[in-house]
Amino acid sequence: MHELGVVIEVVKTVENFAEKNGVTKIDKIVLQIGELSSMIPKYIEACYPAAVDGTMMEETKLEIEILPGNGICKECNKVFNIIQTKGKCPICGSKDNEIISGKEFMIKEILAC
Repeated sequence: MHELGVVIEVVKTVENFAEKNGVTKIDKIVLQIGELSSMIPKYIEACYPAAVDGTMMEETKLEIEILPGNGICKECNKVFNIIQTKGKCPICGSKDNEIISGKEFMIKEILAC
């Protein structure tokens, strides 16, 4: 489970942000995770308590937003959800597409008290 290492890096990033900006307490962080990302949201949630244990973020809430895994068909330029259609364009049936979103993993918001 590589999610724990990634969440530990998120904690370090948020703590560095807090230190540089004089923030002493953080209420919530919001992560955005793409459907096509290698991160699994339920594993992120499961390892979050261990990653924040003993840090300034121990009481911080975690919110995860899932971003759709969209692609654009190279044949007809239709944008569609790659997961829902199993990679096949719902308009022309082509499987020749380019991923345009859904691989993201980012900190969207840091909400201080």
